[in-house]
Amino acid sequence: MITNHRSRQLAAFTLSVSIFLFFVFLLRQVGTRHQTIANRPAASNVAKIHPARRETGIVVASTTKEDASWVYRHFAHWNPQVYTADNQSAALTVPRNKGHEAMVYLTYIIDHYDDLPDTILFVHASRFQWHNDDPDYDMVPTLRNFQLPYLREAGYVNLRCVWVIGCPAEIRPFEDEEHEDEQLREGKSVSAKGVFRRAFQELFPEVPVLALVAVSCCSQFGVTSATIRQHSRERYVRFRDWLLETTLDDSLSGRVMEFSWHIIFGKEPSHCPSAGECYCRVFGLCGLACSDSSCEGRYILPPYSSLPEGWPRLGWDHEDRGYTGSLDE
Repeated sequence: MITNHRSRQLAAFTLSVSIFLFFVFLLRQVGTRHQTIANRPAASNVAKIHPARRETGIVVASTTKEDASWVYRHFAHWNPQVYTADNQSAALTVPRNKGHEAMVYLTYIIDHYDDLPDTILFVHASRFQWHNDDPDYDMVPTLRNFQLPYLREAGYVNLRCVWVIGCPAEIRPFEDEEHEDEQLREGKSVSAKGVFRRAFQELFPEVPVLALVAVSCCSQFGVTSATIRQHSRERYVRFRDWLLETTLDDSLSGRVMEFSWHIIFGKEPSHCPSAGECYCRVFGLCGLACSDSSCEGRYILPPYSSLPEGWPRLGWDHEDRGYTGSLDE
């Protein structure tokens, strides 16, 4: 009897302890839930949280003969969009291979107008080109040095600082047209300078023809989405329609656009910042020895528009240039 009585007491005690611990557990759970809810953002704040946006994109104008693999290798984080203008079966292409890189640039803007990255770089496909503003004419260090914060501030930035070809006074539309007429009478070929006035009126019928147009060549630049959207999508469609419909040769229509981009994107018709200021702000290369038009050791106009075989290791006379950079091999 005593044993049974003690067993019942022990069972009752165990049950009481279990019930007590269960209630303690419930109280802690309620408290934790209350704290979690208190620390959770309000529904209105949650609605304001957006997925990460693409800050920078790079658009490449290419043909089937060119190798743009360096862009993916070095700048994959910029989501390269490589358009092959002369291949209608390519993943990214254009309505017609006409107007050089301008057709690619306009097609990208038109197709992506509503979902543009914050900043976009527009470049050519070949890594080494005579006009790239680098001692080796190499686009990789040019883009690596590019200062995106300055682009966000300026809205549009040319990727070339040196003045040679384009600045300080490349096109005088009225004077050049008169000179062109004389050239044609002598049986010489037409130039972009000579057709610029008429082409400009067709592209910008609402704008008086300019007395002077200047910008450093050669249609490679950065621009912000906000700057692009200062014009409607329909206006870029109109620019592309002009390229598609003009009777001008590609070399002429593309050249006209080359000297119009800075105007489209809100810069003065003569846009020639001093070389020292440009290298410092655009590429972070400050303290260089400079004149208004160039800086020592940065760019020399090559003797030919095609770089020699073996560049950058070999020069035009097949001499060893002592190149120490890294190649995509």
